[in-house]
Amino acid sequence: MIPMTLREIADVVGGRLTDVDHDVSVVGEAFADSREPVPGGLFVALDGDRVDGHAYAAAAVADGAAAALAARPVGAPAVVVEDVLGALGLLAAHVVRQLPGLTVVAITGSQGKTTTKDMLGTILSAGAPTVAARESQNNELGVPLTALRILADTRYVVSEMGARGVGHIAYLTRIMRPRLGVVLNVGSAHLGEFGSREAIAEAKGELVEALPPDGVAILNADDRRVLAMAARTRAEVTTFGRAADADLRVSKVALDDIARPSLRLEWRGAGRDLELGYVGEHQAMNAAAAVAAAVALGLSLDEVADRLHGASPRSRWRMEISTSPDGVVVINDAYNANPDSMRAGLVALADIAGRRSGSRTVAVLGEMRELGEASRLEHERLGRVAAGLGIAHLVAVGAAARPVAEAARADPEWHGTSELVDNADLALEHLRGALREGDVVLVKASRAAGLEGVAAALLAEAPADDRTDGGR
Repeated sequence: MIPMTLREIADVVGGRLTDVDHDVSVVGEAFADSREPVPGGLFVALDGDRVDGHAYAAAAVADGAAAALAARPVGAPAVVVEDVLGALGLLAAHVVRQLPGLTVVAITGSQGKTTTKDMLGTILSAGAPTVAARESQNNELGVPLTALRILADTRYVVSEMGARGVGHIAYLTRIMRPRLGVVLNVGSAHLGEFGSREAIAEAKGELVEALPPDGVAILNADDRRVLAMAARTRAEVTTFGRAADADLRVSKVALDDIARPSLRLEWRGAGRDLELGYVGEHQAMNAAAAVAAAVALGLSLDEVADRLHGASPRSRWRMEISTSPDGVVVINDAYNANPDSMRAGLVALADIAGRRSGSRTVAVLGEMRELGEASRLEHERLGRVAAGLGIAHLVAVGAAARPVAEAARADPEWHGTSELVDNADLALEHLRGALREGDVVLVKASRAAGLEGVAAALLAEAPADDRTDGGR
């Protein structure tokens, strides 16, 4: 964070100082987890559903933080405000405005935001000081936390922007003021909160509406709802995709033995081949979006491709591939899930196993949340996708995932097996008795399901020697 005194912070956010006997300066970034204190940083005391951060504020300061941003006195230096989250946004917006040479790139979409953010962060950080959002920090807390990592020499910020309703992205753009906006796709993630894909498109399009006239909107030419957003922006429009008329065109996508894509990129008469360390055919489009944004910032196609060539994921639990001590290949994609990313994960699972002689495909799938009334239908569709891909063994975790197993079983042409278990612990117990050497296992669900622990346990412990197939 750009150093600021508590008095300066209080002036910006309209707060008052408590327990301050001299002018304290904040020189570290803002943070909201007292278990990971930042020396000289600003602890953000949030009163959540399960934990009240105010109870940990004094300890955070004792562990090295300069002060807290809080809604009441905490027995340690603090800036006290009525609305902590709102004040955090005001402070972040102030910091962004202090650097006129800063360029902010914002990325939104129903899936692929984090991977595209990581790819673009890799490209830009190779040439200039760059701050990219950590993990999936894309909401009214995460976006300000990203902004408050900016230093005086930061040249680029790459921010994810998510939405749970109309108006959310518009709010985030007022904090970050992006000059480039990337819209990846309009899918069915958060369908339960929005009600329709049209409403999702309306919310995602708030990003391009916020761009300045000298900005650039990077739009997916293969998604009609995204492409229609060109009419909603004053900025220049650049498109990417497989479409023949895309400004940055993707072609010749091929996968290696662990489903890492190679592809051809073409931009205004120039072309480059690119190989990625990311897993899944869908990563080709994420790479194209990142490349299109970097080229729009003035980098050459060759320079961008050189920086991205062979790049691998920065964020955890996203198509991470590892092999257990006894030869089981585990794909840990347990960070989050929606219908589109689930399908992409299953396709990657089938691709990887299909390139290995004798490998069985095993899908451990939990609930996809925030789908509302479409939840059962989308889980049933996922089961039919699994059956259509010939997944050998399906483990549905939790009652909400039951329709996945039921729909797969209902497919008369599916010859696989399935198991329904109540929780992650029972899924692991089942897998220990069902897996054998050479199996390829995908572990995926919405974050709240906690299936990352299943993947970690499979890699840390060898399943039993006496194995049997799971029962249908």
